[in-house]
Order: sequence, then structure tokens, then C-alpha cells
Amino acid sequence: MEVGVGLPATIPGASGEHVLEAGRRADSAGFASVGIIDRLVYDNFEPLTTLAAVAAVTERVRLTTAILIAPNRGNAALLAKQAASVDAISGGRLVLGVAIGARDDDYEAAGVPTKGRGRRLEQYMEELQSHWSEGDIGPKPARAGGPPLWVGGSVDAAYRRAAQYGQGWIMGGGTPEMLAEGAEQTRAAFKEAGRDDEPRIGALAYFALGDTAEEDARSYLGDYYAFMGESAEMVVQSAATDEDTIKGYVQAFEQAGCDELILFPCSADPEQVELLAKVVL
Repeated sequence: MEVGVGLPATIPGASGEHVLEAGRRADSAGFASVGIIDRLVYDNFEPLTTLAAVAAVTERVRLTTAILIAPNRGNAALLAKQAASVDAISGGRLVLGVAIGARDDDYEAAGVPTKGRGRRLEQYMEELQSHWSEGDIGPKPARAGGPPLWVGGSVDAAYRRAAQYGQGWIMGGGTPEMLAEGAEQTRAAFKEAGRDDEPRIGALAYFALGDTAEEDARSYLGDYYAFMGESAEMVVQSAATDEDTIKGYVQAFEQAGCDELILFPCSADPEQVELLAKVVL
């Protein structure tokens, strides 16, 4: 299993230099990827813009949206151009994870209805691949057919979309047992769609290390997931805040069939990247 590290791009108060330095350190430390998550109505950096900047200060690490809320983006043509630009700038390092998102206010702010967002996501994925393959909207992606598409979500439609349009499925938080179940459903969807290739299975989890680890996890995750109400506490409690728990997470997700685990920090301090590297690499 490969291990990636999340960029601190959604942590309130994080500066551009925090994000770029985290990318530099991830690249030099040997992480497989850097990940970024997406919100509109929040104090966070826009994912594709951020990954373009990180591409300029890194050389080898993959750049993964885990995930991007695609259906509130207005139109697939513009998204295709943006993603192809990041892929070209980075030399073919973009992995575009997409999903419908969980918050109505992100859609309201974008002026896009939440109704029909699942169908819109499918339409977008089909159009993205068409634009990338036909080359009618430049720049030409670094790879034939464009960046790999990952699909997020935990409903039957998400697994079906992954099989129809994507190269894999990514779980946006949850236990190793939940990942194993989702991986099984994704593989079944691939088989039902007549595919003989194996889906790439990904997951994200949260971590914090250092003297203020528990405080950092509660401050950030409690705020980011406040919209979940009392359930936000489960997310806070799920954060790995010591080395043994992180090692346990890595082992458990690998045994559950995860191909790539992206661990997202709860502090904007780029030092978190090196602290994590000492534990998992």
C-alpha cells in the first residue's frame, strides 16, 4: 500500500507558504501523493489552483483531489480545461477524485441546484473524458485520455460510477472494515460492467502529532465537520494522535485492501509532514 499526505489547505489560518512547504516536504520525504479536499463555503484554498502551485515546487509526488465536488463547478468544459492544465503543468501527476459532496450551502453559493447532482456528476465524467480524448479543449493532458478519475461516495451509485467512468474508488473517511466492504462492492461493479482490470482503492484518514495533537484534532475537525452536529465528535475521535495509532491505521487499511491511504494533518505546521514520514515511511 502506498501512503500519501494531505495538504493543510482546509485548515483555517493556513497560509499559502504553509501549503507549498508541506508539498515540498512531502515530495522530498518520499510520500506517494499529496491530497486535497474541497469545500466552497469555508476558509480553504481552491483545490485545482492549489495543486497547480504545488506542482511548481515539487517534482515527483502525485497530486490528488480527494475529492473535488465536481457537480457544483458550473460546466464540464471548464473543469476539463482546469484539470488538463494542472496535469500538463505537473507532467502527468494529477489524479482527479470527484464526488457529489455533502453540503447544500456549497451548491447554493455556486448557484447550482443540489437536485440532480448525481446525474450531473456522471455527465461531467463522461464529458471530461471526451474533451481530454478528443483534444477539442486544450491544453492537451500529459497522458492519453487525461488524468485518472477516482470516484468518492458510499452508495451503490458511487461504485457504479467508478466502474463506468473511473479507475478506482476512494473512501472519504471511515473504518478499515467500511473500506473492505466498499472495495468489494467496487470490484463487483467493475465485474458487472464487464471490466477485467482491478480498481484502485483509496481512503483518507486524519492524524495529528506532537504536544498539541489532540487539541489540534479537536479544533480543526470539530470546526470543519460542525455541520454534522453531534456526529462530528466521531470524526474528532477517529483522528490518530499518536505514533502507535497511526501505525495501526496503516496496517489495518492495508489488510483491508487499500491501495493508497492519504493521511490528512490537523495542523497547518509543515513539520507534521516530517513527523508523519518518520512513522510511516
